[in-house]
Amino acid sequence: MDKRRVLSLRHVLMLSLALNVGLILRLGYVGENWRAEQSVHGLCLEEKQYRNIEASMVDCDQKVAHVSKTKLVETTTWSTSTAHTEVEDGGGRVINLDHGDPTMYERFWQQMGDRTTVVISGWQYISYFSDVTKLCWFLEPEFARAVIRLHKLVGNAITEGHHIVVGTGSTQLFQAALYALCPPNASEPMSVVSAAPYYSSYPLMTDFLESGLYKWAGDAHKFSKDRPYIELVTSPNNPDGSTRQAVVNRNQGILVHDLAYYWPQYTPISFPADHDLMLFTVSKSTGHAGTRIGWALVKDQEVARKMTKFIELNTIGVSKDSQLRAAKILQAVGDSCDPVGSDEEVQPFFDYSYILMEKRWKQLRAAVKNSRLFSLPDFPTAFCNFSGRSFEPQPAFAWLKCEGEIEDCESFLRGHKILTRGGKHFGVCPKYVRISMLEREKNFDLFTQRLSTIQSCNGATIVICYFDKSQSTFPPKNERSAAQLETDSSNIRCQVSLDLNEEYAQFTLNRQRIRSTEAHNAIRNDLIEHLWSRVGELD
Repeated sequence: MDKRRVLSLRHVLMLSLALNVGLILRLGYVGENWRAEQSVHGLCLEEKQYRNIEASMVDCDQKVAHVSKTKLVETTTWSTSTAHTEVEDGGGRVINLDHGDPTMYERFWQQMGDRTTVVISGWQYISYFSDVTKLCWFLEPEFARAVIRLHKLVGNAITEGHHIVVGTGSTQLFQAALYALCPPNASEPMSVVSAAPYYSSYPLMTDFLESGLYKWAGDAHKFSKDRPYIELVTSPNNPDGSTRQAVVNRNQGILVHDLAYYWPQYTPISFPADHDLMLFTVSKSTGHAGTRIGWALVKDQEVARKMTKFIELNTIGVSKDSQLRAAKILQAVGDSCDPVGSDEEVQPFFDYSYILMEKRWKQLRAAVKNSRLFSLPDFPTAFCNFSGRSFEPQPAFAWLKCEGEIEDCESFLRGHKILTRGGKHFGVCPKYVRISMLEREKNFDLFTQRLSTIQSCNGATIVICYFDKSQSTFPPKNERSAAQLETDSSNIRCQVSLDLNEEYAQFTLNRQRIRSTEAHNAIRNDLIEHLWSRVGELD
């Protein structure tokens, strides 16, 4: 009897303990939710202060600035208005067109189904070596055959008399080429140049290893040294899509031709390239950037040998799995284009991609024309030996220029949540930006819709804000040490939201019209008080 009673008491105690623990956890959960709701509610209360103003506002651009512990400096942008169609996507989605991520090709490869599926058993391709009798001993024969066949079908490069060197993307091949082309015992590093606007990664990749063999020397148009040099010739050019030739043209020069975009969806194939060293990549030819495979066609055997040695020391070869996948992809592209034995159910890859690029360029030019704030380069029509068409180049990137008084096009478009890469990265002025044309359809459509609705306001305004923590009020307009807001014909509302981290606070200014100077002054005083109360958290 006593045993049963003790056992029952133990059960009661355990049940009581479980209930209390559950209650405590529940209270913690509810309390946390309540605090979160109060936090959100508090922000909403702050917004209510401005509701009497919001009715008179129009959508305008955003600006990003950084707040240090002592001051905030904001890059200048220009007042704009956006049509009602902007509201349809909420204006909230950031469209990232900075990188050339070729996701537009996904739909084609989805339609191909299992035609490009590669199955590799666990026991296959274990060895480092592919063919030890070849100069590039890690080059898979299947991949080499696919490369030779595709170039022959398209007619964009001559492979006879060239050694094929495979690399982890054309980036590794670029580094390997610089290593192979530079003499090891030179008195000073060899200069590497390219005509501006040049590919933005050339300076970074050249100087990344801080090699004593070579160094970046900038714009080929400005190169004047009477010494050996390497000139990088990208054709079609990234970023502006132009057809390029060497610029320096001196006896001591060595040329590297980057032909990543010399494919018939981007430009007419006028002749088969036959240069000493040519770089290609599956990233832009078929869209398989993630496979990380590129190849070089190299005439000089010793240069090819040194490039192979660089890759051997750098990564001990190139992934066989990636090579086999790339081979399968290139074979599928070749099969779709080969008039002999092609599958009638499969649309030729280069027809599909040509039509898609043509559509996108028409769409972009229409958006630019509608906005009237921008311009695009014009290209001459040429005949394509591969397709039999005459057409203007339709590059993988658009080289967009902001016209008028907009000096920083990248910042201007960032204010409209369009991320691009500014001209300064390409060795030219910031009025230009590079825009990827290779995004998924939904994002590209949203981009052109948003771009077409950006209109210049009459009485455009510059707003520059400098905040000094020692200042509690706004100083006179001519003092740049604190906040300064200027307007031509309307007052400006600044709505601040802060994201704090250990180094700085970031906030966004929504520039919108309000009616009265009194309201403007009240808002800016609230802005300063709120800003410094938050920035104080950094101390």
